[in-house]
Amino acid sequence: MTDPQAVHQSAIVIDTHADTPQRFVDEHWDFTDPLNGGMLNYSSAKQGNLDAQFFSIWVDPNQYPANASAHRTLALIDGTLEQVRKHPDKLALCVSADDIVATHAQGKFAVLMGIEGGHSIENDLGLLRDYYRLGVRYMTLTWSNTNNWADSSGDIDDEKVQHHNGLTPFGKQIVAEMNRLGMMVDISHVSDKTFWDVIATTRTPVIASHSSARALTHAARNMTDEMLLAMKKNNGVVMVNFFPAFIDENWRKAWAAQEPERKQAQKALEAEYSAKGLPVPYTASDKIDREFAAKIGRAPFNSLIDHFDHVIKIAGIDHVGIGTDFDGIPVPPAGIDSAADLPKVTAALMARGYTADDLHKLLGGNLLRVFREVQAASDHNP
Repeated sequence: MTDPQAVHQSAIVIDTHADTPQRFVDEHWDFTDPLNGGMLNYSSAKQGNLDAQFFSIWVDPNQYPANASAHRTLALIDGTLEQVRKHPDKLALCVSADDIVATHAQGKFAVLMGIEGGHSIENDLGLLRDYYRLGVRYMTLTWSNTNNWADSSGDIDDEKVQHHNGLTPFGKQIVAEMNRLGMMVDISHVSDKTFWDVIATTRTPVIASHSSARALTHAARNMTDEMLLAMKKNNGVVMVNFFPAFIDENWRKAWAAQEPERKQAQKALEAEYSAKGLPVPYTASDKIDREFAAKIGRAPFNSLIDHFDHVIKIAGIDHVGIGTDFDGIPVPPAGIDSAADLPKVTAALMARGYTADDLHKLLGGNLLRVFREVQAASDHNP
């Protein structure tokens, strides 16, 4: 098979990270509605042959106090499950690799969930188990904030934040409990030391749900070549993120240069909402980020393809996947406006010499393998 369109259509395409649930809850927006400024909806997914989506359950720690994060987490889970309830003819909740395959065979869209940020469990293994029971199948150990048991790459240089030199003993317990449950451990966002602690602790493969290559773009969120090799050894999978600041060094520098001004605008917005006693809705803060991103312009499409290429060269074709970060980033690279544009990634990689088999692995096969392996090692499958 040499036609990129045919290759893309014949694959089970899985994206491990999109921040769309906030739209369900805060905007009362429906997945079958027009995009209305978003990057992912039912129609764009169908156009781009996106078959399965891990919806990110992300609680902004700056807007929801530590003791309210579980409530917000549950609201986002409910918002996602409600989409499935409203559209049983189009959507199906999937909690295993086999579910994804079966749902794909039925021609339905597979809905999955991953929690982004361990602060959502409020230091409680019981809550972690409850989220699993509700259908959550991965957890990103930290978001950009260090929590009580794991350091984040987002604030690792902030002396005001109490760090733990990676994972605490309780953090290691959480990884062990996720292994036991059959919940994938996601190391996107964690600090370098946390990453190495996870690799030493986990007994199953791990994922990076939305991280790119640090050798090409020097963002702390990206993975070093040494980490990519460790992911290969772990039999895990690294999903390339589409955010220009993680895939294009020039764009990253321009974005970093705007930071003081951007923070000022966000602070003014926060003051406006806190005067009303309300958390800042993501749409409002995202609007500011989009305005600043527009001043920089779009990152070149090839920057994205370079990251896929690099991860494959270092970790191998069995350890790469897609983690777009749609609806969680202010702008994707040039040529990618929504999920409808995903076939362009397949075409570009095939133009670089990758085969149909390679693409079937990258587009979804690798994630299915890891998901199966994690679930097979759980105590649900003795």
